[in-house]
Amino acid sequence: MAARRPQQQNTSPTLPTFADLGVPEALTRVLAATGVDRPFPIQAATLPDALAGRDVLGRGRTGSGKTYAFVLAVLTRLAATATPRRPGRPRALILAPTRELATQIDSVMAPLAQALSLRTMTVFGGVAARPQITGLRAGVDILVACPGRLADHVQAGHAHLDAVEISVLDEADHMADLGFLPTVRRLLDLTPRRGQRLLFSATLDSGVDVLVRRYLTDPVVHSVDSTLSPVTAMTHHVLHVHAEDRFAVLVDLTAAPGRTVVFTRTKRGAKTLTRRLVAAGVTAVELHGNLAQNARTRNLKAFSDGAARTLVATDIAARGIHVDDVALVVHADPPVEHKAYLHRSGRTARAGAAGTVVTLMTDTQAPEVRELTRKAGIAATTTRLRPGDALLRELAPGERTLAVAPVAGQPTNRREASPTPAGRSRRGGKPAQTASTRTAPAGSGRSAPATSGRSAAAASARSGASARSGTARSGAAAFSARARPGRGSGR
Repeated sequence: MAARRPQQQNTSPTLPTFADLGVPEALTRVLAATGVDRPFPIQAATLPDALAGRDVLGRGRTGSGKTYAFVLAVLTRLAATATPRRPGRPRALILAPTRELATQIDSVMAPLAQALSLRTMTVFGGVAARPQITGLRAGVDILVACPGRLADHVQAGHAHLDAVEISVLDEADHMADLGFLPTVRRLLDLTPRRGQRLLFSATLDSGVDVLVRRYLTDPVVHSVDSTLSPVTAMTHHVLHVHAEDRFAVLVDLTAAPGRTVVFTRTKRGAKTLTRRLVAAGVTAVELHGNLAQNARTRNLKAFSDGAARTLVATDIAARGIHVDDVALVVHADPPVEHKAYLHRSGRTARAGAAGTVVTLMTDTQAPEVRELTRKAGIAATTTRLRPGDALLRELAPGERTLAVAPVAGQPTNRREASPTPAGRSRRGGKPAQTASTRTAPAGSGRSAPATSGRSAAAASARSGASARSGTARSGAAAFSARARPGRGSGR
């Protein structure tokens, strides 16, 4: 029976090296080669107990480094036991709430696992099941999976969890928010009770405490930076704008150099806003639940590689997606509740880097935004402004760069663009006629038109007018300032 009183441990302010914590040299060499030299607090806190075989509950805000904390522990312990892999019976199971997070965990783990001759694979929905079945039959050491698709494989007899030595739940509170806990419980019930369990979560609400009591035996709790802990390198601004100025302000911010993540409340809103930004000359891709998995993967890769500088997303990207050097997060639609605000904002200022968070607010949204920031414990600077205001260049410094719109009658070389064209349907329908996304990156030697903040605003205004002259509403209402903040999250 799992203990009900976890032991709280204090974290030492002096961080040791990975070698000091017991991470083998084969892994420290790989870490050093990728620029990871010293552990972050959550890693230094949890690794000694995890490597010793204890059940661990790790709590830390988004961006605190939880992935390496459990990945290093799992790999080190599996390499020490050297149990041969068996078809359909993984030795370790890592459950994640989203396909993007599962893919990211595997990408972090793959080079480390290779150094120890361990095999990893991912299992999630939205892609063909046959390659996953083939991989399971070939044998795997560490399986990174989303609960739904793994449950399908278990039910069909392609996967068996009776040989799992270590089980990991990552972003457990988000799995609870998405309604995955019944499936998670069914899967964990199939793992050996004597196995080690590691649970990482930002909070202990939403039923996560039930998992702790049911599955973790005498767990050690390490809390490093709670969800409400302020991030000193993150600055928060609320821009009070007129409804008709929202899009022009967004174009000004996203046309600046660097990576920007823009959050909308609905899938339709993300798709519509991406189309309008691309039409205005911003290199943007979308990420939401209506996209097929290959499109989601392609768009996220385009954003990570720099082919697109702006990612327009629903809350699907607010948890676990880590892309280096995101300088700016924009809440185009303020989130419904404060936890979503904190997780969205956590896409920037990660792992000690600096970042800026901007929330666009209209008159009707002012009371809710004030309550949102109060509950989040954020002291945001509120400024009323219009397009072209000098503050926009302070928040997003650098020359504004907009792509050239294609000339009527001349084809655009779509093959050069790796992101999925905005507006393309899941069934491969023709994309909407939008601006070319072939803007030259800074320093590439290729020319690109530079516009001032005011001219960028003017271009965006023309784009908005063009959108209004098309088909009735053309989906723009999904991004209207009149949309009420209480509507569905649209993950």
